[in-house]
Amino acid sequence: MVIEFHRELDARGLNCPLPILKTKKALADMSSGQILRVTATDTGSVRDFQAFAKQTGNDLLSQSQENQEFIFFMKRK
Repeated sequence: MVIEFHRELDARGLNCPLPILKTKKALADMSSGQILRVTATDTGSVRDFQAFAKQTGNDLLSQSQENQEFIFFMKRK
């Protein structure tokens, strides 16, 4: 499945809570309905992005793992 996105965030090499903080900032600069693609390497980011989506109301459209990288697609509420 290919998801088209409007903005991309590289959070590789960053540890908790930086991937979420940078995601929050990026989403704040986006319009409602736009999609952000985030690449992270922190293994805790899977749990963090799920919690972030529930807390903020932004949709976690997809999460996947490619080698040691985690790919998230977040839709701005």
